[in-house]
Amino acid sequence: MMKKPLKNPFILALRAYNLTVEIHHHSAYQIVLSNDTTFTSTINGQLFEGIYGFLIKPQVPHFCVAEKGTLNILNIEPYSNVGLELLGRFDTGQNYIVFHSPIETNTFFQTAKDSFDIYNIIDALLSKLPTLHYDQRVTKIVEYINANYSQQVITPGTFADIVFLSPSRLAALFKEQTGSSLSKYLLWTRLRQVIYLTLSEKDRSLTEIAYDTGFYDLPQLNKYMYEMFGMPPKALKHNSDLIQVY
Repeated sequence: MMKKPLKNPFILALRAYNLTVEIHHHSAYQIVLSNDTTFTSTINGQLFEGIYGFLIKPQVPHFCVAEKGTLNILNIEPYSNVGLELLGRFDTGQNYIVFHSPIETNTFFQTAKDSFDIYNIIDALLSKLPTLHYDQRVTKIVEYINANYSQQVITPGTFADIVFLSPSRLAALFKEQTGSSLSKYLLWTRLRQVIYLTLSEKDRSLTEIAYDTGFYDLPQLNKYMYEMFGMPPKALKHNSDLIQVY
């Protein structure tokens, strides 16, 4: 289980055991790394066998076969600062980066030799971001969303009233400091919680989880879940014994 909280709200880290994922695509950047054995993946129609991991851009179709072993999966909101940092690592026209050996993985993320601890990978990613002291109004909005994401009535005006800024000024400030929009951050927060509840409270219905995380109904949750992560919550629930949230 989780050793310590992750340091960035735009990163969703999962651990998957002996899992085969059907072909899909999604709106997040995704880093998939094995820490015990090689696996096979088809990315954008090209087969890669015996690899140790990959990084893909949003909307790149792929699937994985890891019937033996453990995969660490990092999903990263594409418009966040960490997502934009990853974008800068791709060459022009490049949609994915494949790691054929542990050395390639460690070199790319600049981590210690033979270190595949997911927290070390995340720390290495975050170390590339510029040091930023967040405006207290942005911090206040983040805290508000984290505490109230379940409310369906949240609007741009809600945020503006909290920090006494116009909606347009607040939107510009939030994007300047996080890279993401307020609406994307709210959606990302809700979907992160959906995944956590689906995997940790397995007896709860998906409809109940949808309502409790701020979605109008299960069809709306299905739509956004598929767009962001490439699978409906039903598929996640079906594999809940094989997937764990960090």
